[in-house]
Amino acid sequence: MSTNDVYVGIDVAQNTFDVAVYDSSEHWTADNTASGIADTVARLQALAPTLVVMEATGGLEHGLARMLADVGIDVAVVNPSRIRAFAKAIGRLAKTDRLDAQVIAYFAQAVKPEVRVQPSADAYEQKELLSRRSQVLGMITAEKNRLHRASPGVRTHIMAHITWMEQQVAEIDRALDEKLAADKAYRQRKQQLCSVICVGAVTARAVIIGLPEIGQLSGKKISALVGVVPYNRDSGQFAGKRFVSGGRAAVRTALYMAALVGTRWNPVLKELYQRLIKAGKCKMVALTACVHKLLLILNAMVRDGTFWQPAKAS
Repeated sequence: MSTNDVYVGIDVAQNTFDVAVYDSSEHWTADNTASGIADTVARLQALAPTLVVMEATGGLEHGLARMLADVGIDVAVVNPSRIRAFAKAIGRLAKTDRLDAQVIAYFAQAVKPEVRVQPSADAYEQKELLSRRSQVLGMITAEKNRLHRASPGVRTHIMAHITWMEQQVAEIDRALDEKLAADKAYRQRKQQLCSVICVGAVTARAVIIGLPEIGQLSGKKISALVGVVPYNRDSGQFAGKRFVSGGRAAVRTALYMAALVGTRWNPVLKELYQRLIKAGKCKMVALTACVHKLLLILNAMVRDGTFWQPAKAS
Protein backbone atom coordinates (compact mmCIF):
# COMPACT_ATOMS: atom_id res chain seq x y z
CA MET A 1 0.00 0.00 0.00
CA SER A 2 1.29 3.44 -0.94
CA THR A 3 1.85 5.84 1.94
CA ASN A 4 -0.51 8.21 0.12
CA ASP A 5 -3.40 5.75 -0.03
CA VAL A 6 -6.45 6.83 1.97
CA TYR A 7 -9.17 4.36 2.94
CA VAL A 8 -12.48 5.52 4.36
CA GLY A 9 -15.24 3.61 6.13
CA ILE A 10 -18.78 4.95 6.49
CA ASP A 11 -21.38 3.50 8.85
CA VAL A 12 -24.80 4.56 7.55
CA ALA A 13 -27.88 4.84 9.75
CA GLN A 14 -31.34 6.18 9.06
CA ASN A 15 -30.71 9.70 10.35
CA THR A 16 -26.92 10.00 10.45
CA PHE A 17 -23.73 8.42 9.23
CA ASP A 18 -20.26 8.14 10.76
CA VAL A 19 -17.13 8.57 8.67
CA ALA A 20 -13.71 7.22 9.70
CA VAL A 21 -10.35 7.36 7.92
CA TYR A 22 -8.11 4.30 8.28
CA ASP A 23 -5.04 4.63 10.49
CA SER A 24 -6.04 8.16 11.45
CA SER A 25 -7.88 9.91 14.24
CA GLU A 26 -10.04 11.71 11.68
CA HIS A 27 -13.71 11.00 12.22
CA TRP A 28 -16.97 12.89 11.86
CA THR A 29 -20.71 12.38 12.06
CA ALA A 30 -23.14 13.96 9.60
CA ASP A 31 -26.88 14.00 9.07
CA ASN A 32 -28.16 11.61 6.43
CA THR A 33 -29.76 14.50 4.55
CA ALA A 34 -29.03 16.30 1.29
CA SER A 35 -26.95 18.95 3.05
CA GLY A 36 -25.13 16.41 5.24
CA ILE A 37 -24.29 14.28 2.21
CA ALA A 38 -23.06 17.32 0.24
CA ASP A 39 -20.79 18.42 3.11
CA THR A 40 -19.34 14.93 3.47
CA VAL A 41 -18.73 14.58 -0.26
CA ALA A 42 -16.85 17.90 -0.22
CA ARG A 43 -14.68 16.80 2.72
CA LEU A 44 -13.92 13.47 1.07
CA GLN A 45 -13.02 15.16 -2.20
CA ALA A 46 -10.40 17.12 -0.29
CA LEU A 47 -9.02 13.86 1.11
CA ALA A 48 -8.97 12.19 -2.34
CA PRO A 49 -9.52 8.69 -0.90
CA THR A 50 -8.32 5.59 -2.69
CA LEU A 51 -11.48 3.75 -1.70
CA VAL A 52 -14.63 4.42 0.32
CA VAL A 53 -16.52 1.45 1.75
CA MET A 54 -19.97 1.34 3.30
CA GLU A 55 -22.44 -1.38 4.18
CA ALA A 56 -25.59 -2.12 2.23
CA THR A 57 -28.33 -0.86 4.55
CA GLY A 58 -31.53 -1.41 2.62
CA GLY A 59 -31.13 1.71 0.48
CA LEU A 60 -30.13 4.20 3.17
CA GLU A 61 -26.66 4.33 1.68
CA HIS A 62 -27.74 4.94 -1.90
CA GLY A 63 -27.82 8.76 -1.90
CA LEU A 64 -24.33 9.10 -0.44
CA ALA A 65 -22.84 6.32 -2.60
CA ARG A 66 -24.37 7.84 -5.74
CA MET A 67 -23.01 11.33 -5.03
CA LEU A 68 -19.52 10.01 -4.23
CA ALA A 69 -19.48 8.05 -7.48
CA ASP A 70 -20.68 11.11 -9.40
CA VAL A 71 -17.62 13.10 -8.29
CA GLY A 72 -15.25 10.29 -9.24
CA ILE A 73 -14.63 8.68 -5.85
CA ASP A 74 -14.42 4.86 -5.88
CA VAL A 75 -17.15 3.37 -3.68
CA ALA A 76 -17.77 -0.23 -2.65
CA VAL A 77 -21.08 -1.13 -1.03
CA VAL A 78 -20.65 -4.49 0.71
CA ASN A 79 -22.79 -7.01 2.54
CA PRO A 80 -22.90 -6.20 6.29
CA SER A 81 -22.20 -9.85 7.15
CA ARG A 82 -18.74 -9.49 5.61
CA ILE A 83 -17.96 -6.52 7.84
CA ARG A 84 -19.22 -8.29 10.97
CA ALA A 85 -17.20 -11.41 10.18
CA PHE A 86 -14.13 -9.23 9.63
CA ALA A 87 -14.71 -7.44 12.95
CA LYS A 88 -14.89 -10.77 14.81
CA ALA A 89 -11.78 -12.01 13.04
CA ILE A 90 -9.73 -9.04 14.27
CA GLY A 91 -11.26 -9.18 17.75
CA ARG A 92 -13.40 -6.01 17.51
CA LEU A 93 -16.45 -7.19 19.43
CA ALA A 94 -17.67 -3.84 20.76
CA LYS A 95 -20.18 -2.13 18.50
CA THR A 96 -20.99 1.56 18.18
CA ASP A 97 -21.48 3.69 15.09
CA ARG A 98 -18.03 5.22 15.45
CA LEU A 99 -16.34 1.86 16.03
CA ASP A 100 -18.24 0.35 13.11
CA ALA A 101 -16.96 3.12 10.83
CA GLN A 102 -13.40 2.42 11.98
CA VAL A 103 -13.82 -1.31 11.32
CA ILE A 104 -15.21 -0.60 7.85
CA ALA A 105 -12.21 1.64 7.11
CA TYR A 106 -9.86 -1.14 8.27
CA PHE A 107 -11.82 -3.60 6.08
CA ALA A 108 -11.41 -1.24 3.11
CA GLN A 109 -7.63 -1.15 3.56
CA ALA A 110 -7.22 -4.89 4.24
CA VAL A 111 -9.70 -6.43 1.79
CA LYS A 112 -10.05 -3.76 -0.90
CA PRO A 113 -13.48 -4.96 -2.06
CA GLU A 114 -14.40 -4.63 -5.70
CA VAL A 115 -15.80 -1.29 -6.83
CA ARG A 116 -19.00 -1.48 -8.86
CA VAL A 117 -20.83 1.23 -10.77
CA GLN A 118 -23.53 2.84 -8.64
CA PRO A 119 -27.00 2.77 -10.27
CA SER A 120 -28.61 5.98 -11.45
CA ALA A 121 -31.71 7.28 -9.68
CA ASP A 122 -33.96 5.72 -12.35
CA ALA A 123 -32.11 2.40 -12.27
CA TYR A 124 -32.30 2.33 -8.48
CA GLU A 125 -36.06 2.96 -8.53
CA GLN A 126 -36.53 0.16 -11.06
CA LYS A 127 -34.53 -2.19 -8.85
CA GLU A 128 -36.64 -1.21 -5.83
CA LEU A 129 -39.84 -1.88 -7.77
CA LEU A 130 -38.48 -5.27 -8.82
CA SER A 131 -37.63 -6.08 -5.20
CA ARG A 132 -41.08 -4.96 -4.09
CA ARG A 133 -42.68 -7.20 -6.70
CA SER A 134 -40.76 -10.17 -5.30
CA GLN A 135 -41.87 -9.28 -1.76
CA VAL A 136 -45.55 -9.09 -2.73
CA LEU A 137 -45.32 -12.42 -4.57
CA GLY A 138 -43.87 -13.93 -1.40
CA MET A 139 -46.81 -12.62 0.61
CA ILE A 140 -49.25 -14.04 -1.95
CA THR A 141 -47.63 -17.46 -1.59
CA ALA A 142 -47.88 -17.23 2.22
CA GLU A 143 -51.57 -16.33 2.05
CA LYS A 144 -52.31 -19.16 -0.37
CA ASN A 145 -50.62 -21.58 2.03
CA ARG A 146 -53.03 -20.44 4.75
CA LEU A 147 -56.14 -21.03 2.66
CA HIS A 148 -56.41 -24.81 3.10
CA ARG A 149 -56.61 -24.63 6.90
CA ALA A 150 -58.65 -21.44 7.26
CA SER A 151 -62.32 -21.42 8.28
CA PRO A 152 -64.82 -20.24 5.63
CA GLY A 153 -65.10 -16.75 7.11
CA VAL A 154 -61.34 -16.29 7.31
CA ARG A 155 -60.88 -17.81 3.85
CA THR A 156 -62.99 -15.00 2.38
CA HIS A 157 -60.68 -12.40 3.93
CA ILE A 158 -57.58 -14.23 2.72
CA MET A 159 -58.90 -14.49 -0.83
CA ALA A 160 -59.75 -10.78 -0.84
CA HIS A 161 -56.22 -10.00 0.35
CA ILE A 162 -54.74 -12.23 -2.37
CA THR A 163 -56.82 -10.46 -5.02
CA TRP A 164 -55.63 -7.06 -3.78
CA MET A 165 -51.97 -8.14 -3.78
CA GLU A 166 -52.28 -9.57 -7.29
CA GLN A 167 -53.55 -6.15 -8.37
CA GLN A 168 -50.47 -4.61 -6.73
CA VAL A 169 -48.21 -6.92 -8.74
CA ALA A 170 -50.03 -5.87 -11.92
CA GLU A 171 -49.57 -2.20 -11.01
CA ILE A 172 -45.84 -2.72 -10.40
CA ASP A 173 -45.57 -4.48 -13.77
CA ARG A 174 -47.31 -1.55 -15.48
CA ALA A 175 -45.04 0.96 -13.74
CA LEU A 176 -41.91 -0.94 -14.80
CA ASP A 177 -43.12 -1.35 -18.37
CA GLU A 178 -43.90 2.38 -18.64
CA LYS A 179 -40.44 3.32 -17.36
CA LEU A 180 -38.70 0.94 -19.75
CA ALA A 181 -40.87 1.38 -22.86
CA ALA A 182 -38.72 4.13 -24.39
CA ASP A 183 -35.36 2.46 -23.61
CA LYS A 184 -34.02 1.09 -26.89
CA ALA A 185 -31.09 -0.70 -25.21
CA TYR A 186 -33.51 -2.42 -22.82
CA ARG A 187 -35.72 -3.60 -25.69
CA GLN A 188 -32.73 -5.04 -27.55
CA ARG A 189 -31.41 -6.81 -24.45
CA LYS A 190 -34.88 -8.16 -23.68
CA GLN A 191 -35.19 -9.56 -27.22
CA GLN A 192 -31.78 -11.19 -26.84
CA LEU A 193 -32.56 -12.88 -23.52
CA CYS A 194 -36.05 -13.94 -24.59
CA SER A 195 -34.55 -15.86 -27.50
CA VAL A 196 -33.69 -18.55 -24.93
CA ILE A 197 -36.40 -21.16 -24.61
CA CYS A 198 -37.95 -20.76 -21.10
CA VAL A 199 -36.96 -17.10 -20.63
CA GLY A 200 -39.99 -14.83 -20.83
CA ALA A 201 -40.51 -11.09 -20.52
CA VAL A 202 -40.74 -11.15 -16.69
CA THR A 203 -37.50 -13.12 -16.29
CA ALA A 204 -35.69 -10.95 -18.83
CA ARG A 205 -36.82 -7.81 -17.03
CA ALA A 206 -35.67 -9.16 -13.68
CA VAL A 207 -32.23 -10.00 -15.09
CA ILE A 208 -31.78 -6.69 -16.93
CA ILE A 209 -32.82 -4.54 -13.96
CA GLY A 210 -31.50 -6.65 -11.10
CA LEU A 211 -28.25 -7.80 -12.68
CA PRO A 212 -26.71 -4.93 -14.68
CA GLU A 213 -23.30 -6.65 -14.39
CA ILE A 214 -24.40 -9.51 -16.65
CA GLY A 215 -21.96 -10.04 -19.50
CA GLN A 216 -19.24 -8.07 -17.72
CA LEU A 217 -18.13 -10.68 -15.16
CA SER A 218 -16.83 -14.23 -15.32
CA GLY A 219 -19.26 -17.10 -14.91
CA LYS A 220 -18.11 -17.76 -11.35
CA LYS A 221 -18.44 -14.12 -10.29
CA ILE A 222 -21.87 -13.62 -11.84
CA SER A 223 -23.08 -16.87 -10.24
CA ALA A 224 -21.84 -15.74 -6.82
CA LEU A 225 -23.54 -12.39 -7.33
CA VAL A 226 -26.90 -14.08 -7.94
CA GLY A 227 -26.30 -16.68 -5.22
CA VAL A 228 -26.29 -19.91 -7.23
CA VAL A 229 -22.62 -20.86 -7.18
CA PRO A 230 -22.06 -24.03 -5.09
CA TYR A 231 -19.60 -23.73 -2.20
CA ASN A 232 -17.66 -26.61 -0.67
CA ARG A 233 -18.04 -27.64 2.95
CA ASP A 234 -15.16 -30.07 3.42
CA SER A 235 -12.75 -30.55 6.31
CA GLY A 236 -10.19 -33.34 6.65
CA GLN A 237 -11.90 -36.60 5.75
CA PHE A 238 -15.34 -35.03 6.04
CA ALA A 239 -17.01 -34.10 2.77
CA GLY A 240 -20.14 -32.07 3.34
CA LYS A 241 -22.88 -31.18 0.90
CA ARG A 242 -22.30 -28.24 -1.42
CA PHE A 243 -24.47 -25.21 -0.68
CA VAL A 244 -25.51 -21.90 -2.21
CA SER A 245 -25.76 -18.71 -0.21
CA GLY A 246 -26.62 -15.01 -0.44
CA GLY A 247 -27.15 -13.27 -3.73
CA ARG A 248 -29.90 -11.21 -5.31
CA ALA A 249 -33.18 -12.79 -4.37
CA ALA A 250 -35.41 -11.19 -7.02
CA VAL A 251 -33.12 -12.27 -9.86
CA ARG A 252 -32.60 -15.73 -8.41
CA THR A 253 -36.36 -16.30 -7.99
CA ALA A 254 -37.02 -15.27 -11.59
CA LEU A 255 -34.29 -17.61 -12.85
CA TYR A 256 -35.65 -20.50 -10.76
CA MET A 257 -39.07 -20.13 -12.36
CA ALA A 258 -37.53 -19.97 -15.83
CA ALA A 259 -35.32 -22.99 -15.16
CA LEU A 260 -38.32 -24.94 -13.88
CA VAL A 261 -39.98 -24.42 -17.26
CA GLY A 262 -36.68 -25.13 -18.96
CA THR A 263 -36.44 -28.61 -17.42
CA ARG A 264 -39.36 -29.53 -19.69
CA TRP A 265 -38.91 -27.42 -22.80
CA ASN A 266 -35.30 -26.23 -23.08
CA PRO A 267 -33.20 -29.09 -24.57
CA VAL A 268 -30.00 -28.10 -22.73
CA LEU A 269 -31.62 -27.72 -19.31
CA LYS A 270 -33.87 -30.76 -19.81
CA GLU A 271 -30.88 -32.98 -20.57
CA LEU A 272 -28.94 -31.63 -17.57
CA TYR A 273 -31.90 -32.05 -15.20
CA GLN A 274 -32.66 -35.61 -16.27
CA ARG A 275 -29.00 -36.61 -16.12
CA LEU A 276 -28.66 -35.34 -12.54
CA ILE A 277 -31.89 -37.01 -11.43
CA LYS A 278 -30.70 -40.32 -12.89
CA ALA A 279 -27.41 -39.84 -11.03
CA GLY A 280 -29.36 -39.77 -7.75
CA LYS A 281 -29.44 -36.01 -7.11
CA CYS A 282 -32.53 -34.63 -5.40
CA LYS A 283 -34.86 -32.46 -7.51
CA MET A 284 -33.90 -29.17 -5.83
CA VAL A 285 -30.18 -29.81 -6.37
CA ALA A 286 -30.84 -30.65 -10.02
CA LEU A 287 -33.01 -27.54 -10.44
CA THR A 288 -30.36 -25.31 -8.83
CA ALA A 289 -27.80 -26.72 -11.26
CA CYS A 290 -30.16 -25.79 -14.10
CA VAL A 291 -30.49 -22.25 -12.74
CA HIS A 292 -26.70 -22.03 -12.65
CA LYS A 293 -26.45 -23.32 -16.22
CA LEU A 294 -29.14 -20.91 -17.44
CA LEU A 295 -27.34 -17.97 -15.85
CA LEU A 296 -24.05 -18.97 -17.47
CA ILE A 297 -25.79 -19.18 -20.86
CA LEU A 298 -27.34 -15.71 -20.46
CA ASN A 299 -24.05 -14.24 -19.24
CA ALA A 300 -22.16 -15.65 -22.25
CA MET A 301 -24.84 -14.42 -24.67
CA VAL A 302 -24.69 -10.86 -23.35
CA ARG A 303 -20.88 -10.94 -23.26
CA ASP A 304 -20.64 -12.12 -26.88
CA GLY A 305 -23.65 -10.19 -28.21
CA THR A 306 -25.30 -13.37 -29.52
CA PHE A 307 -28.75 -14.92 -29.45
CA TRP A 308 -29.78 -18.39 -28.27
CA GLN A 309 -27.83 -21.13 -30.03
CA PRO A 310 -28.70 -24.49 -28.43
CA ALA A 311 -25.92 -26.38 -30.21
CA LYS A 312 -23.33 -24.07 -28.60
CA ALA A 313 -24.98 -23.82 -25.19
CA SER A 314 -24.44 -27.40 -24.06
